[in-house]
Amino acid sequence: MISLDPQQQTARNWFESLRDRICAEFEKIEAEAGGDARFAYTPWDREAEGLAPGDGGGGVRGVMTGKVFEKVGVNVSTVAGEFAPDFAGSIHGASEDPSFFATGISLVAHMANPHVPAVHMNTRFLATTKRWFGGGADLNPPIPYQEDTDAFHARLRAACTPFGPDVYERYAKWAEDYFYIPHRGVHRGVGGIFYDHLECGDDAEFDRNFQLTQAVGEAFLDIFPQIVRRRMGLPFTEAEREEQLIWRGRYAEFNLVYDRGTLFGLKTGGNIDAILMSLPPLAKWN
Repeated sequence: MISLDPQQQTARNWFESLRDRICAEFEKIEAEAGGDARFAYTPWDREAEGLAPGDGGGGVRGVMTGKVFEKVGVNVSTVAGEFAPDFAGSIHGASEDPSFFATGISLVAHMANPHVPAVHMNTRFLATTKRWFGGGADLNPPIPYQEDTDAFHARLRAACTPFGPDVYERYAKWAEDYFYIPHRGVHRGVGGIFYDHLECGDDAEFDRNFQLTQAVGEAFLDIFPQIVRRRMGLPFTEAEREEQLIWRGRYAEFNLVYDRGTLFGLKTGGNIDAILMSLPPLAKWN
């Protein structure tokens, strides 16, 4: 059991409430498609599972497999402890003191219909000798539709606009640079936004950056279900399914080789199933 200060508790409460609303909406989509799939929730504890002796916290892994969502994971976690010396130097504010706290939500959805885009969303609050928010969301269609891409980016732009005229452009460029597979020479998807190290040196900065993070979560909950409902009933061919499976292989390569969240989870004694829930249920390499 770890003790949380007001900022940490506020962030944790929000991430868990967002999880509940996203999962409820995804279950509603399954019901609309004639399915009865529900999320299965598995709690995990770092000390009890021997993942990080001496450290604390844990989380809940939520996974659903259904007619529309071939596999979707929505995880929340709240953990604290110390980074290993060889990893602390790579983390903002941890080079001199390896103590850390982290809470957040992480979501990846792989869809049954190749016309429906896969999606990733993650937002988090971390504390070392500094405190900051980070996260973002990006769309990953095996078969891109410009209408969907435009709608996704427009909704994220609307979420960012109240926080500055250039915020969306900077975070969209960050996503474009980050979600790239160098050894393939391709982007993972059609982008979105990515941000990190939004520091909270005082309560005013915490409130502002927390509001931005909330706006990103609300934008995702608004736009992605719209895109799913637009595409989930489209017929598809075996060739399109094959294209989807090969594309998923590229997605898996990025998550295993380049993704910061995967590395962070592995380096901090996270639950392996929760860390790797981002991997697709089926994929192919040609």
